[in-house]
Amino acid sequence: MNYYPLRATGYLPETLILANGSFPKHPLLLDWLKRCDYIVCCDGAADDLLQRGIKPVAIVGDCDSLSASSRSEFAAILHPDSDQETNDLTKSVRFCLAQGRSNLTIIGATGKREDHTLGNISLLTDYMADAQIEMFTDYGVFTPISTDSSFQSFAGQQVSLFAMDAGELTVSNLKYPVVRKSLHSWWQGTLNESLGNEFRIHPTGSVIVFRVH
Repeated sequence: MNYYPLRATGYLPETLILANGSFPKHPLLLDWLKRCDYIVCCDGAADDLLQRGIKPVAIVGDCDSLSASSRSEFAAILHPDSDQETNDLTKSVRFCLAQGRSNLTIIGATGKREDHTLGNISLLTDYMADAQIEMFTDYGVFTPISTDSSFQSFAGQQVSLFAMDAGELTVSNLKYPVVRKSLHSWWQGTLNESLGNEFRIHPTGSVIVFRVH
C-alpha cells in the first residue's frame, strides 16, 4: 500500500516544477521556492520567479509567454519545445524525467484560466505512471493514485475524491462512507471529511485525491 504523508515545515521537495498559473502565496510553497535546489519553470512562470530573485535550473516550454528579455538573458537554461500536442506542464514533467528525476512536486498550476487549471489537474493521472507526483496549491494538495493508498490526515481535514474513470472505490475513515462505489461525476466524491490521522482508499481505477492544508 502506498503511503502519502502530510507535508510541513522542514520538508523539501526533490524537484519543484513551477507552472504558469497564479504565483503561490502559501508560506510553505514560498519556502520551498527559496530552498529547493532544483526548480523547473514552465515558460512564462520563469518571469515571475526571476522577479523574486530566484533563478531556476531550467525553463521549459514553447516560449510563447516568456518575455523577450528572459529568453535572451537566460538562453543557457532555456529548453524550447514546440510540440503542440502537449502543454508546458507536460513538457516540464518530461524534461525532469529525462534528467532522471521522478519525485516531482508541482506548484503554481491553478488559478488564472479555469480551463488550464482543469487540464493541469487531470493530467496528474497521466504522469503517475512514470513519476511519484503531487500538485500543491495555496489551499491543499492533489495526489493521483491507482492502487491501494493510505493518506496521513487529521480529524476534520476536508477531503475530495475525483474518479477519472468508472472504476469502483472504497474509502475508510472518512465521514461519508464510500463502499464499492463508482463515481460517475466529479462532484460526487467532493466535500468529505477525515475522521482521524489517516484514511485509506482502495480503488479499481484512477483517482485524484485532494486534501486541504
